[in-house]
Amino acid sequence: DVSPVVAGLIGATVLVVSVSVTVFVWTCCHQQAEKKHKTPPYKFIHMLKGISIYPETLSNKKKINRIRRDKNGTAKEAGRGNLLVDAAESGLMGSDKAPAAAPRVEQLPIKVDYGDELSPDQSLTPGGSKTSSPSSPGDDVMLGDLTFSVDYNFPKKALVVTIQEAHGLPVMDEHTQSSDPYIKMTILPDKRHRVKTRVLRKTLEPVFDETFTFYGIPYSQLQDLVLHFLVLSFDRFSRDDVIGEVMVPLAGVDPSTGKVQLTREILKRNIQKCISRGELQVSLSYQPVAQRMTVVVLKARHLPKMDITGLSDPYVKVNVYYGRKRIAKKKTHVKKCTLNPVFNESFIYDIPVDLLPDISIEFLVIDFDRTTKNEVVGRLILGAHSGSAAGAEHWREVCDSPRKAVAKWHSLSEY
Repeated sequence: DVSPVVAGLIGATVLVVSVSVTVFVWTCCHQQAEKKHKTPPYKFIHMLKGISIYPETLSNKKKINRIRRDKNGTAKEAGRGNLLVDAAESGLMGSDKAPAAAPRVEQLPIKVDYGDELSPDQSLTPGGSKTSSPSSPGDDVMLGDLTFSVDYNFPKKALVVTIQEAHGLPVMDEHTQSSDPYIKMTILPDKRHRVKTRVLRKTLEPVFDETFTFYGIPYSQLQDLVLHFLVLSFDRFSRDDVIGEVMVPLAGVDPSTGKVQLTREILKRNIQKCISRGELQVSLSYQPVAQRMTVVVLKARHLPKMDITGLSDPYVKVNVYYGRKRIAKKKTHVKKCTLNPVFNESFIYDIPVDLLPDISIEFLVIDFDRTTKNEVVGRLILGAHSGSAAGAEHWREVCDSPRKAVAKWHSLSEY
């Protein structure tokens, strides 16, 4: 015999457990159904020579092009000069908690015979590429043609772009009388889709045959988009050579009836400062007795929005070059969720006085991303290869005014 009170407690317990299990099962089924019908935005599937690569599900946050490079033997080399900076390289998780009061001293392995001096035809341009050399394309040299196709998948709301081949590329390597071409592609104006092909060795007639599928692009927005193809030649020991670019507005392309194949002439890259890249304030001071250069990254302002939240997580990477050789690199801490970060971090380098004319300091403002690749927001060069009059004037003032800290704002150029 069970008392009514105990029987009531047992019944209530069974009822609560039954209701909890029912609610839990219903919630799981509902979330599974939503996940199945939802198309993740800003994802793409890469097909190499007609073979689909599915190392991860579309719901995963990691970009599939990272896996594609791991499977390719030349992927590590192809990553040099990339528009995006590897998140694994930064290692800046939670670094904003570290104190930035003490300056960092970098001992530079500088020797007079460290590297050959730059000739006039080897100087760096503001866009980060080398200027025209005897084997580089000029204004009167044909840069070849690029063939690609555009298609649209209506059920999946996906834009499909196939980079097929290029013809008649110029010679960029004097030793092999050939090139190592690859292509970077960006969808403008948002620049949220950035992909690149693999590097093809020693060829002027590369056949890529690589397909990129971009999800989360409504067909009604295609008319506002522009496909930007940047054709480059990989260089193991220096910055990759820019062969040219192709700009294709989708306003004149209608893939609704099927795949549209296009062939466009590769044009010389138009290197211009991007007014939307923002500004960076830096301070330089040279001590001739100690032969030390103090570089202070002060702050930035009006940086472009790089995240879905409308903000960015910027940090600054400082590279020091002697001629064309990078001899030092340092990074500031990441400033979370801001378009106007304040860094106030200093770096000290030992630089002999007689080597100052060959020194260049490069500042890369980079947006940190925890799940994908870090993206370069803008670039500034001060020193021997400064691409702007303001940068050259800043460097001259630092050299002419020893022991004086000279701080100035500079507009960032596109990387």
